Amino acid sequence: MRLAWHGGTLSPMSRSPETAVDDPFVPKSIRVCSADGAAAELGLIVPASARYGVFWLPALGVSAHHYQKFAMELAEAGIASARHEWRGTGSSAIRASRSCDWGYRELLELDMPASIAAAQAACPGVRWVIAGHSLGGQLACLFAALNPGTVDGVAFVASGIPYWRTFGGTSGYLLRMVPLLIPAAMALWGYYPGKRLGFAGNEARRLMSDWARTVRHGQYANHAHGLDSESALATFTSPLLGVRLTGDRLGPEASFDGLLDKMRKATIERVVLSAADFPSGTANHFSWMKEPAPVVAAMVRWLQAIETSKS
Repeated sequence: MRLAWHGGTLSPMSRSPETAVDDPFVPKSIRVCSADGAAAELGLIVPASARYGVFWLPALGVSAHHYQKFAMELAEAGIASARHEWRGTGSSAIRASRSCDWGYRELLELDMPASIAAAQAACPGVRWVIAGHSLGGQLACLFAALNPGTVDGVAFVASGIPYWRTFGGTSGYLLRMVPLLIPAAMALWGYYPGKRLGFAGNEARRLMSDWARTVRHGQYANHAHGLDSESALATFTSPLLGVRLTGDRLGPEASFDGLLDKMRKATIERVVLSAADFPSGTANHFSWMKEPAPVVAAMVRWLQAIETSKS
């Protein structure tokens, strides 16, 4: 199904006879349990004729249910979606504390593989790409690079490498200071108290330490499978979509380009959306979630290109 952008709505341009009637789809969730016992809900929306699906990773501290509108608009375009819930957030059965800790390794080695396997089992015949927002975009890139062949491509929206040098002026200076302050907060509370500090949610110590390492050095550690993360990113060759919002102060152009540059051998498509592309006239880190149609349109065009290349 081809889609065109018309004044803030997605309009079907043509449908094959077998999809002449709108696909039925009903949102549902399934409980997914990781190998170490951590469990959370996986939100699924699957149109009857969906050939492709987007396995979606939220931003740091953001529950998966906040992407319901995005998932519904994907479904209206004939695209399935599976919304992963981060450990410690939303429907997750555990919470970060002094006695409950985890990092990127658990997310990449335990939680994401369990959720992707559940999505594949629930949706036979659907081919999956992995995509995410902010930190979710970074971890989508890492997972795809560390697990070649598992998904057909990777995409990110309002994301980039959080290296302090890619943020200009005062923002870069403040970001450089954050890794120095995080350990003190975690020592006091036993976890990162993001809800008190106004950045992210209440997060695990090792998770924030992994994030802070990239802020300081602009590099990803060997977080999973004992593999070299930077080498895996550099040798990734599958399709890659990056969507940047021009008003995104948390994902400036240099940060966005920095993440794409790590995957320089990929087949890269860059999409830049400005305030003029959204009915509200706003294009920032979180605003697109309330009016996701321009992002969905970019995702649909990219998936169509992937499908064409495989036919």
